[in-house]
Amino acid sequence: MAFYRYHLFICANQRDDGSQCCAMFGARKAGEYLKNKAKEAGIHGPDGVRINRAGCLGRCDDGPALVIYPDEVWYTYVDNEDLDQIFNDHLVAGKVVERLRLRTGREG
Repeated sequence: MAFYRYHLFICANQRDDGSQCCAMFGARKAGEYLKNKAKEAGIHGPDGVRINRAGCLGRCDDGPALVIYPDEVWYTYVDNEDLDQIFNDHLVAGKVVERLRLRTGREG
């Protein structure tokens, strides 16, 4: 059994050359927002959800990115409303949010 039900990695990479990166879109704040939601909901930690900031996830052209394992589902987001939907639908209810999903090219 997995240690966490879901492990969410949110890209918080900052590029020094000024090129597009997730940090430009407030990724650190978004990660803290999600972590606080998980703590408030009582699902943060073992057997629940772990939310971590990550370095570059390699999806710079897609806007801010996050990925949820073990499902291997990639998302983008614009605001807290999008983050709320990812949190409620995917992390709480286990349903993929298709409108925010980033395609990997590996989907069947």
